[in-house]
Amino acid sequence: MSNTVKIEDIGPCRKKISIDVPASKVDEAMETAFAAVSHEASIPGFRKGRAPRRLVEKRFGSYVKEETRARLCSTAYQEAIEESELKVLGHPPAEYFENIEIEAGSPVHIEVEVEVMPEFDIPDLTGIEVLKPEASLPEGMVEGEIKKIAINEGDLDEQEKSAKGNYLTGKAVMVDSDGVEHYNIDGAVVQLPEKGEEGMVLGVIVPDFTKQVGTPNEGDTVSIKVKGPENHEVEALRGKDLTVTFEVAKVYAIVPAPMADIVAKYGLASEEQLREMVTARLDQRAMAQQQGVMRQQILRFLAEKIEFDLPAGLSAQQAARSLERQRMELMYRGVDPTEIETNMAQLRSASAARATAELKQFFIINKIAESLDVQVEEAEINTQIVQMAMQQNKRPEQLRDELIKSGQAQTLVQQVREHKTVDKILEDAKIEEVSADDFNKRMKDAE
Repeated sequence: MSNTVKIEDIGPCRKKISIDVPASKVDEAMETAFAAVSHEASIPGFRKGRAPRRLVEKRFGSYVKEETRARLCSTAYQEAIEESELKVLGHPPAEYFENIEIEAGSPVHIEVEVEVMPEFDIPDLTGIEVLKPEASLPEGMVEGEIKKIAINEGDLDEQEKSAKGNYLTGKAVMVDSDGVEHYNIDGAVVQLPEKGEEGMVLGVIVPDFTKQVGTPNEGDTVSIKVKGPENHEVEALRGKDLTVTFEVAKVYAIVPAPMADIVAKYGLASEEQLREMVTARLDQRAMAQQQGVMRQQILRFLAEKIEFDLPAGLSAQQAARSLERQRMELMYRGVDPTEIETNMAQLRSASAARATAELKQFFIINKIAESLDVQVEEAEINTQIVQMAMQQNKRPEQLRDELIKSGQAQTLVQQVREHKTVDKILEDAKIEEVSADDFNKRMKDAE
């Protein structure tokens, strides 16, 4: 007998899947599990695989039920979404099915709520008006970038007393108002803001950081209170009153590396070659940013033309997906790694409207990519990795390993697919070349 499946709408982009598995299929699944266990079971007094069924059931009955439940629920769920042609966003964790009872001779009822891709129509994608700003480098940008390199390659100088701009290392513990501990990290790093009040701790922006923290010294302990961002990828932190206790172990200032050391580290012959290398890198970054702002205009157009409902609140899975996409975009544009984490903290603190807009953009581009049959080749991924590695002063194979270990490799594939999709739309766009000043003015007027 087949399973009985019922699909219900329970909100924007959400479905409830109800599955009734007949008793005959439950018995069949249990028999399969018992057979597998019996074949491998070792019970004293019997040869392997020769123990009586009643002894196997007595010793391994609970395991067989758990194995049957896991396999039965997983199979029934997968068959239901395939037969119903649901475009599900992620899959429910295994513990979702833990409370389902499995008994021989009894049917099983399974209910699961899932997030699905929204439905909408794609507008005409030809002739979209796009401004293309010039990609020349502003005066002083090369010198500024060389100063950044000097700081990044500089040495840490331990300080007796802290001052603005210094780095504190130590132990950071984050708890919420209920006393639940969320982070407990030895070797955490905090930078004292050079100017202004805003700072960051454990990936969360603290608006009055300077007022709360001051300039603590080695051995001091500071307590930082902050509200959990509403769109944090860790759902348990959202909107919570959080307290971070930071025990200062060391205070450091960064001493910029001498120019000769930087030239030697990069294997260059002179400071002039360093300037040439930095100029080439910034030119590449400017081109990436130019392409990026053109893509953003396409995305803005699509967001204005396409309307559909999204879930009232972003789930942790959606928030994490959106943040990782934006992290990869920052890496593609050549943003300094030390600045990326600050950007990510600011994105976590962004308004719900912005977070929803980012998620809407993901759905729109994904559907257009399917309609245009956009495929991603391995060579395109390799090219992207080489470009990003150059921006970060890393070897391509090193960056590839980091992306795989951090779970960001699939995000990179998605990013390349999105870029290819928007670039396909740009091929049929009406593009007007303008100066950087004119571009900024017209964008400001449009906003």
